[in-house]
Amino acid sequence: MKTAHVIGLGKSGIAAARLLKGDGWNVVISDRAFNETLQQQQAELAAEGIEVKLNYSLNLEDEDSPKIIVVSPGVPWDAPILIQARERSIETIGEMELAWRVLNSSAWVGITGTNGKTTTTALIAAIFQAAGFNAPSCGNIGYAACELALKARNQGIKPDWVIGELSSYQIESSASVAPKIGVWTTFTPDHLSRHQTLERYFEIKAHLLKQSEHQIFNGDDEYLSNLGASFGHPSACWTSVNGKDYVIGNPELGAYIEAGWVVFGGEQVVEVSALRMVGKHNYQNLLMAVAAAKLAGIDNRAIALAITNFPGVPHRLEHICTWQGIDFINDSKATNYDAAEVGLTAIEGKAILIAGGEAKAGDDSSWIKAIQAKAAAVLLIGNAASQFAKRLQQEGYTHYQIVETIDRAVIKAAELAPQYSSSVVLLSPACASFDQYQNFEQRGDHFRQSCLAL
Repeated sequence: MKTAHVIGLGKSGIAAARLLKGDGWNVVISDRAFNETLQQQQAELAAEGIEVKLNYSLNLEDEDSPKIIVVSPGVPWDAPILIQARERSIETIGEMELAWRVLNSSAWVGITGTNGKTTTTALIAAIFQAAGFNAPSCGNIGYAACELALKARNQGIKPDWVIGELSSYQIESSASVAPKIGVWTTFTPDHLSRHQTLERYFEIKAHLLKQSEHQIFNGDDEYLSNLGASFGHPSACWTSVNGKDYVIGNPELGAYIEAGWVVFGGEQVVEVSALRMVGKHNYQNLLMAVAAAKLAGIDNRAIALAITNFPGVPHRLEHICTWQGIDFINDSKATNYDAAEVGLTAIEGKAILIAGGEAKAGDDSSWIKAIQAKAAAVLLIGNAASQFAKRLQQEGYTHYQIVETIDRAVIKAAELAPQYSSSVVLLSPACASFDQYQNFEQRGDHFRQSCLAL
């Protein structure tokens, strides 16, 4: 029997393994980690006939080398074992590619970008669902793509639309994915420790849009707008919050804001005030979501209904609670400087900022300017605390303290807010979470618990 090897025992890896098993493969799934949770999953999968190897790295010298290797998003595409596999002509794909092979008869909206993609994805899914489509979200949001494929196969019902949020990691390992509608939200330096150069990071993102039948670009993004109308299809939709005159290419194909309305194809679609999320950056996300909906033929009533009822996205400027007149806001998804700058500038008045974690490469200058303008005080957590303290000191900002953990930060923030007449405590880390947490969601959940414990 042909053998498939899945690397990574996360939810995407498990779903990929089950999908392959259903296709008649002999499936082995491996993970370098070893803990009690993984052992429980190992026992569950063994009962399904799927072998799990823990504390293990794939070795192609084993007698039964796999015919296909499926990697979870966290596995670097240039890992030596994957390069070796490709040299030996062993098919090597990402989990998203495997899901695409099952779900490619459904229409896809593929959303990528450095920042803004989760909110845009959630908003697009909400609109498509309000219009009556079976349109689940997957990828970095909602289901793992293979979970969706597995569900579709088991129930015998494929989605009308798949609304996929695709990171550069997922695009890199999923060359065939070709959405009906491709959306590019923003582009700034990120993940350079993985992709090495900005050019490589750009090429990966651009691949998804080149594969897309219809293209939507954020025309207010500095990097994308500098590419101009020559980039993308002649019929590409460019968006601008600044009005018709700022739309790149043909304004009749674009989406823009004018007189308080989102306009697409020259038609007023929905009032901007219908969106309840804080921050003007969300107007850009709104434009891209409305453009996707109109390209899919969705009527204005369904669009307005979905936007009016849209609650926002967990961990992205998420209001947790108000305690003694202080709003506690969870922006744990701000895992780089640009996203954290957006979070800080979206807040009215001055905030007590909680920042830090596992630092990423990037230009922090605009973020620090935002801190100088918008942060009454900064509480620093995680591995980056001393590095950030040093940078703030260099820039002449002295209202900071190293507190190390979120629990201490929340207590300290509640104490400092009245002293600084600040009505907002904002967790917006500008860092990855892996120094103290499994992911940004776990970090945000911990912040929520600490706030509610007040």
